Amino acid sequence: MAAARGRQPRRELLLLFTLLWMLRGAGAGQIRYSIPEELEKGSFVGNISKDLGLEPRELAERGVRIVSRGRAQLFALNARSGSLVTAGRVDREELCAQSAQCLVSLNILVEEKMKLYSVEVEVTDINDNAPRFSREEFEVKIHENAAPSSRFPLMEVYDPDVGMNSLQGFRLSENSHFSVAVQSEVQGREYPELVLDRALDREVEAAHRLVLTAVDGGDPARSGVARILVTVLDANDNAPVFTQPVYRVSVPEDLPVGSLVLAVNATDQDEGAHAQVTYSFVKIPEEISRIFCLDIVTGEISTSAELDYEVSSSYELEVEARDRPGLRGRAKVFITVLDVNDNAPEVMLTSGTRTVAESAPVGTVIGLFQVYDRDSGVNGLVACSIPTNLPFELEKTVDSYYRLVTTAALDRERVSLYNVTVTATDRGTPPLSTQTLISLQVADTNDNPPAFPRSSYSIYVPENNPRGASIFSVNALDPDSDRNAQVTYSLAEDTVQGVPLSSYVSINSDTGVLYALRSFDYEQFRDLQLWVTASDSGDPPLSSNASLTIFVLDQNDNAPEILYPTLPTDGSTGVELAPRSAEPGYLVTKVVAVDRDSGQNAWLSYRLLKASEPGLFSVGLHTGEVRTARALLDRDALKQSLVVAVQDHGQPPLSATVTLTVAVADSIPAVLADLGSLKPSVEADEADLTLYLVVAVATVSCVFLAFVIVLLALRLRRWHKSRLLQASGGGGLSGVAASHLVGVDGVRAFLQTYSHEVSLTADSRRSHLIFPQPNYADTLLSQESCGKSEPLLIQADSDFCKEDSSFQLIPCVLQ
Repeated sequence: MAAARGRQPRRELLLLFTLLWMLRGAGAGQIRYSIPEELEKGSFVGNISKDLGLEPRELAERGVRIVSRGRAQLFALNARSGSLVTAGRVDREELCAQSAQCLVSLNILVEEKMKLYSVEVEVTDINDNAPRFSREEFEVKIHENAAPSSRFPLMEVYDPDVGMNSLQGFRLSENSHFSVAVQSEVQGREYPELVLDRALDREVEAAHRLVLTAVDGGDPARSGVARILVTVLDANDNAPVFTQPVYRVSVPEDLPVGSLVLAVNATDQDEGAHAQVTYSFVKIPEEISRIFCLDIVTGEISTSAELDYEVSSSYELEVEARDRPGLRGRAKVFITVLDVNDNAPEVMLTSGTRTVAESAPVGTVIGLFQVYDRDSGVNGLVACSIPTNLPFELEKTVDSYYRLVTTAALDRERVSLYNVTVTATDRGTPPLSTQTLISLQVADTNDNPPAFPRSSYSIYVPENNPRGASIFSVNALDPDSDRNAQVTYSLAEDTVQGVPLSSYVSINSDTGVLYALRSFDYEQFRDLQLWVTASDSGDPPLSSNASLTIFVLDQNDNAPEILYPTLPTDGSTGVELAPRSAEPGYLVTKVVAVDRDSGQNAWLSYRLLKASEPGLFSVGLHTGEVRTARALLDRDALKQSLVVAVQDHGQPPLSATVTLTVAVADSIPAVLADLGSLKPSVEADEADLTLYLVVAVATVSCVFLAFVIVLLALRLRRWHKSRLLQASGGGGLSGVAASHLVGVDGVRAFLQTYSHEVSLTADSRRSHLIFPQPNYADTLLSQESCGKSEPLLIQADSDFCKEDSSFQLIPCVLQ
């Protein structure tokens, strides 16, 4: 209660001070308030309504509210009184820490006018914090030989208040050796120091316990307390001593890096810092310092690199122990490295060759090599071996030398390169081994002739090939190497149709490419036989032969040749006769053609290319027979002109054409009468001549009709026999097949036995008939040909040939 009564006058003074400050700020034209910290929630800060010139009730009407920059939670508006009040506890130390002045800025917004008013509230400090030491207990160690007036820093003191409310001084409890002094930092902060006023004696008093009090300047004053323990340290009068003067240890050479080798230990009879010992090496070589490292605190010696027995089998070190003041003690360390089997054997070729002739005798020495191991004892004993499936073996000589010799005959063509793996294994535990590869090249000797993949070759060359073009390539393989495998090619001398073979083909002696020196003609010869010889360049040279057969392939280089109807030699035009009473399918004539090519190139087909009366005649596709396609009518013209095309099946196809003239009439006089009617008028002086001509033509027509009847009988008989042969499977002959089976001369002779030519013109003086006979210049049928057996000639034909000597047709020319 007394404390509460003491704080009440102070709070009234603070409120009065705040009002005076507000009045001063208002007079200056700025809204500014001041309040002490730690006010209760809802405490008055300032009269906002008055400073804004508004009534309290107008605050809500005009939308007056606080717009603060992050400090809105500290203050609030009391709409009833129009005052600015605290919204919670205000702690100056939390807001401004050690700043001398603590200002809180906020804005008052009048929404009706959209106007902001700046307000600053100063928070003043009150003595609400006592000084605090960073540690409540603190220990200070002082050597017993420390000089008087020595100063020893103590722990820090912190008071968050400012001004007179902050730290003002220190008090130290009663003692006979120490006092306290204040030391200021550059930033203005103060910390205490313990001052030694009189010398210490550890043997008299080893520890001193003091109480330090920090006091601020507030009203009432506040204070903080810390306990200080002063420990008197002993003076350094003893040096470190090792537990033994010499240390000995043995380690294997495969000890992992970083492993502990041993630990040395030294003790000091002093206390405290005098007894803290550190370790170090004394003058050791640089290469040893890279292998071992020493922990300065624990005295443990460990490896910092790999040990190698083959480099050094022992090490001597000197270790020094030193306490903090500087007294020293030394000891020797001997480290023995034990050998382990960590080195594989090594194989070194002393002398030898990388090449051996395949004709080398058994037992030939190929190489001499040495085997050794860097390890010692059993780890250094080495045995060598090679694979057993090779024609070699190892022979041990003096010391650690071995010879590699052959045990069988070598064949380069079977194996040209040997990779001999020499395995050297020591007797360590576990054993280590090394494999060395020795590559041995087998030198060649000429023991193999060139060999063709095949003993004979068939070459197919199309005729009309370009001269000098390559037509084939042979390749003989020789399993030997270098000059022994260099193959040259040649052709055996021969003749073809009395001409040397070398004029037809040649061969490149180096590449084996065969060239055609001539353009081959299938119709001249169809195959060519030759021999190719392949010889190597060894000493002596070896050779082999292969036969080549060149087959000439036919090409479509011959156009079809029309045998019938033949073109007259006197410039006239032949005429075929078709009676007006002919029914559809009536055979008018037949176009016969042959092709000198073979195979598909000689397959012929016939077609009607052009006709003066379309649809009246048709041509057999494969037979070449010209037949009527419909019945003849009176309105059909007397003279019908047909163009028949004959085409083969080659690529590209070749063709020939023939023009046929067909006279539509029942008899020769009718033909002549029709032809006569074609003239518009006959002159009076020619009437007699025309009469004589008609009589002559009538006479000839009778003879001709008799001849035609005989021919028709023969053709009907042959047609009947051919139908019987086709029905019996004997194979009828078509126009296309005839071109394969019948020669050109035979077909012409066959046609001349029944063909006739009629040449009619409108001018009776120029009209004439031509009746072929066996002695006609174009007729190829002779007594010799009648004696031959031709496939297409039947018995009737042969009889006709025998009787043709008594039957002659003399061409009649009508003048």
